[in-house]
Amino acid sequence: MANPNIVAVSDIRGKVSTQAVGTTYTSIVTCATDTIVKVNTLQITNINASDFNGTISARINKSSGTDARIADEIVIPDASSLVLISKDSSIYLEEGDALELLANDTGYLEATCSYEIIS
Repeated sequence: MANPNIVAVSDIRGKVSTQAVGTTYTSIVTCATDTIVKVNTLQITNINASDFNGTISARINKSSGTDARIADEIVIPDASSLVLISKDSSIYLEEGDALELLANDTGYLEATCSYEIIS
């Protein structure tokens, strides 16, 4: 079942995933077999308290088809946060898709993602 009917769901589980964002695209959420993932929020925080402006890029790595960019090198000033995805602009990941993040340097940006696994 590559794309479950979300009107007739049997289970919805809320989840939160966090990670340090590095210099290679890394998945923060991956949609498993027989599920859909609804990404409600994605917040990126620059944890550096001195003068370092981090940049964040985000994409949906599609299991079939062309990857979709959500953000490309958006600057996040030191000691600041940015909401890339919010509840009013949520996105869905289909089976095999992954939400991936990339930073311009390691150790400065942290990501928090709130999502629902629907099956």
